[in-house]
Amino acid sequence: MARHKSAEKRARQSIKRAARNAGIEHKVKHLVRSFREALTEGDRDKAQKALGVATRELQKAASAGVLHARNASRRVSRLVIAYNGAAAK
Repeated sequence: MARHKSAEKRARQSIKRAARNAGIEHKVKHLVRSFREALTEGDRDKAQKALGVATRELQKAASAGVLHARNASRRVSRLVIAYNGAAAK
């Protein structure tokens, strides 16, 4: 347990930040999942829109510090590769 005022405040802040980060992570996972579903359905227009939205949210999560910048970049790269691979077929 926190014993000083500053430690108590840090504990409160970490709880708030963890909740906010969890919400952002959930949103990113949902958008990536919707992109992959559109890709498996074969709907290229829907997949392209979902790719744009997922990419944007991944970059926003990286700039907010929820994801590491290289992690977000790697995920975006893999999504684009998956989209291009499906478009080639």
